[in-house]
Amino acid sequence: MRDVRDDEQPRDITFHSTVRADRLRFTAPPRTAVRFPGTGERTSLSRSDRTNLPDTVEPDVDYRDVTVHYRLETGMREPRAPASD
Repeated sequence: MRDVRDDEQPRDITFHSTVRADRLRFTAPPRTAVRFPGTGERTSLSRSDRTNLPDTVEPDVDYRDVTVHYRLETGMREPRAPASD
């Protein structure tokens, strides 16, 4: 999975996960959401790279040899120093 960060500030939370399945079937389309509640400006990233699993899955279809690499990162942005003239 390649790094797509938009800055070099450190993240406060980093979570990476890999899930594999020989066979995967959905009876209904999944409903997913990622939220970063709270106050303050932050930089966040949530993405998945999938093998043998489309972005939109179909109910009652068997997907075989599935791999999903998931990545979530978030961190508070540090205040920028005022520009000096």
